[in-house]
Amino acid sequence: MYQALYRKYRPIDFDSVVGQNAVVQTLRNSIISHNFSHAYLFFGPRGTGKTTVSKIFARNINCLDPQNGNACGKCEACLKSFSKSCMDILEIDAASNNGVDEIRDLKSKITLVPTDLKYKVYIIDEVHMLSIGAFNALLKTLEEPPEHAVFILATTDPQKVPETIVSRCQNFSFKRISSDVIFDRLSFVCNQEKIKVDEDVLKNIAYLSEGGMRDALGILDKLTSYTTKKITMADFEEVNGVVSNKVMHEFLEFVLSGDVQNVLLSIQNFENLGKNLIQIFNHLLIYSRNLLVDYYLNGSSIPFSIDLFQRFTNTINEKMFDIKRSDNTRIYIEMLLLKFIGDYVDNSKKIEKVDKVEEKLVVEKNIESKINLPKNQDEKVEEKVEEDEEYDFSKEYEEDQDESDELNHFDDVENYPKIQNLEEIMKIRVNNTLALADKNLLKEESQKFELLKDYTFDQKIGYLVCSLLDSKIRAVSPDNLIISYEYDSNVSQNLSVIEKLIEVYQSITKSNKQIAILSDSDWEKEKQDYISKKKQGVVYEVQEEPKVILEEKKKDDIISNSAIELFGDIVEIE
Repeated sequence: MYQALYRKYRPIDFDSVVGQNAVVQTLRNSIISHNFSHAYLFFGPRGTGKTTVSKIFARNINCLDPQNGNACGKCEACLKSFSKSCMDILEIDAASNNGVDEIRDLKSKITLVPTDLKYKVYIIDEVHMLSIGAFNALLKTLEEPPEHAVFILATTDPQKVPETIVSRCQNFSFKRISSDVIFDRLSFVCNQEKIKVDEDVLKNIAYLSEGGMRDALGILDKLTSYTTKKITMADFEEVNGVVSNKVMHEFLEFVLSGDVQNVLLSIQNFENLGKNLIQIFNHLLIYSRNLLVDYYLNGSSIPFSIDLFQRFTNTINEKMFDIKRSDNTRIYIEMLLLKFIGDYVDNSKKIEKVDKVEEKLVVEKNIESKINLPKNQDEKVEEKVEEDEEYDFSKEYEEDQDESDELNHFDDVENYPKIQNLEEIMKIRVNNTLALADKNLLKEESQKFELLKDYTFDQKIGYLVCSLLDSKIRAVSPDNLIISYEYDSNVSQNLSVIEKLIEVYQSITKSNKQIAILSDSDWEKEKQDYISKKKQGVVYEVQEEPKVILEEKKKDDIISNSAIELFGDIVEIE
């Protein structure tokens, strides 16, 4: 009868266990020194060797002549422990034997001495599945077991095991096995079984198994059943429902170029081919990560905007949990990608377009100046000398004045109307900024802030520009930015002319963003609140900003005002 690869190549001694060096070394030393505990708790992801190491340890502590912590395999105890009829090494599945009665039955038999071996070993697999009553029944036995009894509890979910049980055991954490170790083990198995396989297939199996050796051997076993010829990447993709790196690259290009039509068609095509979208996006995440690692470590080129690419990779990584638990995976993924393209890809295109227009204007200006130059070189030299001698600096001043003419309407700040619902507007702007905050936009806006420095000495708007420059930019979204000041007095002063500040800022930087103003202390509170809510899984939602409501000015009473101006506040007006 055919034996599955993961069973055929299950380690039988500590030397053949891979990827768990710390655990193996500790257990080996405890056997050599005859100083092992009566209870152990092995926990870690599936397929990492918990049950296998439990069985090896059970055989090794019963060996009459252990060699460097390993069973000799020749003595009477080894021959008994390796046989299937051994009654002293008991493996109990807690998933199906999780009641109080089963544990009570175990307690009643534990006092019986071993039949053939020195120690009676109880291996309880998936121990977290025991009921509360069963745990309570086991508790006393673990605390004061007979000298001949050893308990090994194994679980993939240690959080569900009561602390009273955990504290009575020696705990060993089984880590995920690295991809390199899994690759080496798969290569060894393929050499032993004479399996012909592409190296890329083994690397992808190692990634897909997520650190589980049993899963990796299971995937390889499935591929050997699929084809009797050499296993290729096409076979791997077909059997496991994934797609090639070439398809992944094309899909990335569609997303990062904002090609919505091809993005949606690609997702539809994946489903039509029967692909698992969760596996597709797991593969996409691994592929993106590998590109970024090659970019930063090896200097490899990436045909995308690196900032946009990193943002996309982070978005998929953060949303993988939601993708997996979504009721309709396809709709969730489609809406996620459409939102990403709308929020970031399209926005970056607008910025790039503006930069190109500005660059074109500079080029056209340079070309125009070259066209107007005199053709005769001698004439040009004479003209240059005359310009140097008779240069009129007033022209430059006039040009500067013309450039700032559009800002000259910011004179009348004192009479600027006050906003009645300003506090509500600020709260909503802060909320909306945090909802769509973006570090790349923060960098871009910080660069735009530098443009303000050219207007610090402007007679009309200099004081407004200086007020903006005195602030700190805290967060930026596509539509808003948050700035803060150290003192509350600065905050209230600038809030009184917030509309003027925004107009000046937008005029100089050519930005379309609205501004929210906070004090430094208020910003720290908002930031901590944001971090706390994010950890709890709370998502900020964009709210509609209310219309500005201006305070009505009171009509001036000429007589009353004149009297007060003349006599001060000693006058009482009736």
